[in-house]
Amino acid sequence: MEKIKIGKIVNAVALKGEVKIYNYSDYKERFEEIEKILVMDGRELREMKIENIRYQKNMVIAKLGGVDDRTQAEKLKDCDVFITEEDLRILPEDTFYIRDLIGCAVVDDAAGQKIGTVKDVIQNCAQDIYQIELTSGGEALVPAVAQFIKKIDIENKIIKINVIPGLIGGAEEV
Repeated sequence: MEKIKIGKIVNAVALKGEVKIYNYSDYKERFEEIEKILVMDGRELREMKIENIRYQKNMVIAKLGGVDDRTQAEKLKDCDVFITEEDLRILPEDTFYIRDLIGCAVVDDAAGQKIGTVKDVIQNCAQDIYQIELTSGGEALVPAVAQFIKKIDIENKIIKINVIPGLIGGAEEV
């Protein structure tokens, strides 16, 4: 069973055993769509039923089964929160999970040559940016926009990009 980290319990809330969860994904409503979460409590992975969800700004406030007072909730502070693959939602077409993009080969669409591998996806910008570890050494940042990303084939772990002068370090102006 593969587990996917989706958040971290950062505090207890009020007196009835609710916990505040910092949500790692861009879709906090997922907590309403699932019945349970996995909580890494020390070295033990505990399955916990979600009894109620509400929100406080960008934080998820959850009432979990078996956690009935503030003392029990405080014991979960700093615990990571996971779901299983079965709980992943189906994404719209041309939308991908970051975990599926990392490790994909990046190929120059025109030349058909591998230029690197996706190392990470940076998300604090107007659009995602793919951090590519170049086969020639070094790294390049490629915005995830149609001008550069021509095709993503998750099944075969290949991303074809349009390489323009200056996009990849060392490219010469023509």
